[in-house]
Amino acid sequence: MSIAYDKKTPHRFDVVGSFLRPARLKQARVDWKAGRISAEELTAIEDECVRDLVAKEKAAGLGVITDGEFRRETWHLDFMWAFDGVAHKPTETGLPFHDEAAKIDDTYLTGKIAYSGGHPFIQHFRFVQALEDEKCVAKLTIPAPAQFYEQFAMPFNLEATRRYYETDEELADDVVAAYRAFIADVYAAGCRNLQFDDCSWGMVVDPHAEQFFGTDAAGLERVKEALLDVNNRALEGRPADLTVNTHVCRGNFHSTWACEGGYDDVADFLLAREDVDAFFLEFDDARSGGFEPLAKVPAGKKVVLGLVTTKRGALEDPEAIVARIREAEKYVPLESLCLSPQCGFASCEIGNKLTEDEQWAKVALVREVAERVWG
Repeated sequence: MSIAYDKKTPHRFDVVGSFLRPARLKQARVDWKAGRISAEELTAIEDECVRDLVAKEKAAGLGVITDGEFRRETWHLDFMWAFDGVAHKPTETGLPFHDEAAKIDDTYLTGKIAYSGGHPFIQHFRFVQALEDEKCVAKLTIPAPAQFYEQFAMPFNLEATRRYYETDEELADDVVAAYRAFIADVYAAGCRNLQFDDCSWGMVVDPHAEQFFGTDAAGLERVKEALLDVNNRALEGRPADLTVNTHVCRGNFHSTWACEGGYDDVADFLLAREDVDAFFLEFDDARSGGFEPLAKVPAGKKVVLGLVTTKRGALEDPEAIVARIREAEKYVPLESLCLSPQCGFASCEIGNKLTEDEQWAKVALVREVAERVWG
């Protein structure tokens, strides 16, 4: 497919970004935390594993390469930890997911949020970028500004946050400033494809959203406006040749999920007004609702249909995927649609409950269907 060689994302056949960590890499991180190997030794193993992953991505025919998020514990928190004013510690309770608690570090404020430069993700990106060739381009995935803002504006973190920010608006201003500075740095490093991963919209549409955010129906509408505002302001003044896409998720930890709900209640915010080039949207099961909200997507923007689940190894029926693409085509022109798995395969280090062979079979299925539909 010619689209697979485009230097601008998304591609017809695409992936969200994270992949299952090899056993060797998982053990190396355990050994590093225990003091059995040095940080330099861990980095060397990470480098080898990322090179191997990129080779597999290329062999799978992907035109987009990532480091699989191999250097992170989680898809979002490692990014936050590198900013001034952000601290973390091992959790005692974890976050509530369906059937399981996500044991990821408690992350909270110890001062004002600021960006001092030298973010490790810059070097992570440069490493992958050096592996580009004429048939593939590197992209960097980071949590959306709204995700960063939400982490510290939610009720469970608000006591610590209020020590440094009297209002949510002040918090949002510093998040925006930090993101603009980071985006300038990563652009200068050569990044032209950036992806905002964003669970905040998935939380807003959940039936328990008012409880999550400690508000009422009217307050929830203000939350939606705040999430949209922080995302869009962070992108103000971005270079014209920087592509920014977003992936909306409802939670992805060890094949479990945190939220449910269709896009209907956020279509007028997220889909109609967020200043991104494309939307990677989950549609792998009933929790994501129907395609009707896609009618709100402005002409010219792309929608990447996440119709292949990463939460289990069983392969979907190609015919059923094609039928769903045809259904989505009622709301978005086919030339503006793409296909990918519904989420990453390992949003956190633990990974989802499938094998690496099953993971690559999922990627192959996405390619097979995309070539059938778009040629």
